[in-house]
Amino acid sequence: MSLDGAVEMREDPPAGNGNGNGAVTVAPPTGRPSYGNRRLRLNPNTEHKPERYDDLEAELDPSIFRSLERHLPPSMLEAPRDSKVQFMKEIIARYLSDGERTRVQRHKEYRQKIMSAYQPLHKELYNVHPTTFFVPSFVKAINENTEESFRNIMSEPSPKVYTFAMLQPTFCELLLDEVENFERWVDAVKFKIMRPNTMNKYGAVLDDFGLEAMLNKLMEEFICPISKVFFPEVGGSTLDSHHGFVVEYGKDKDVELGFHVDDSEVTLNICLGKQFSGGELFFRGVRCDKHVNSETQPEEIFDYSHVPGQAVLHRGRHRHGARATTSGHRINLLLWCRSSVFREMKQYQKDFSNWCGECQREKKERQRHSVAATKLAFLRSGGSCI
Repeated sequence: MSLDGAVEMREDPPAGNGNGNGAVTVAPPTGRPSYGNRRLRLNPNTEHKPERYDDLEAELDPSIFRSLERHLPPSMLEAPRDSKVQFMKEIIARYLSDGERTRVQRHKEYRQKIMSAYQPLHKELYNVHPTTFFVPSFVKAINENTEESFRNIMSEPSPKVYTFAMLQPTFCELLLDEVENFERWVDAVKFKIMRPNTMNKYGAVLDDFGLEAMLNKLMEEFICPISKVFFPEVGGSTLDSHHGFVVEYGKDKDVELGFHVDDSEVTLNICLGKQFSGGELFFRGVRCDKHVNSETQPEEIFDYSHVPGQAVLHRGRHRHGARATTSGHRINLLLWCRSSVFREMKQYQKDFSNWCGECQREKKERQRHSVAATKLAFLRSGGSCI
């Protein structure tokens, strides 16, 4: 496929505590008040204390409702909890069609079957332990929690693509062991393994065998602070769900990955190892839905070579792919971070020139034409330029 060819929009199985894909409006149940004509607040009400939703019977994680509540319209904040739940479910339902809702329920049942039978190999992986998971420089930057501290550990080799050392080698080894143990167990019990997405035939969804809580904490406490600083225009400050998985490349595995965008607002991609050559990521510019297949500009071309333990952080809408892994075996950890608030706000927007490269170019072109037209009208009216 040409690097500037059609971009494949990933359709992924509902996983983790993430929203589904698509934007389908679902009518509210009869007899219940509808708040569908009210819009979420762009900025959260930080002084508002959300209610607890741990007892809620829903397909989605309670943390999504707690996060979303801070963005409710002011008139909704003091409404009964049932009314708030109804409103938030209507918002979320826009991204879950009936078919996807059924898939979510089936996936939930599938995950429960696994977790009731699978015995973890390394139980220490299932809770975040910063000093044993992360390199000291990353822990220090997160603890200081300033733009300066983040920039001190990061490189920005291409606009809005950030790379930094993140994972300890021992953590990478433990996670690789756990994934291999899970795959052996699945094979032994003849249980169907759900792959990360429609593009990868090898790999596993980490949330499926108990790592959901750990990955959610990783997103909330370690990725959100960074995304709030570097990706505010795409919901970086309101990340509230994730899809976490590993992908495997090499002989008898996936070899390469086609040109695509992720179903995420912010993507964390970390190489876990092992020994390999090739497999470079190629980036080709950020695009909104309207311009996802537009031409790549020379300044948008960037290639990235994987280093075990090193992370690359980028917008999900940053078009990219992976070149062939020519030898060895490469395994990467992916965390797709999503924002319900951003996805709702995006429905009201038409221009994304604050982050889409093509929208920016179109805006500049309109401004150029406007200036030229104004100048021509001025000259024709007999005016003079100084």
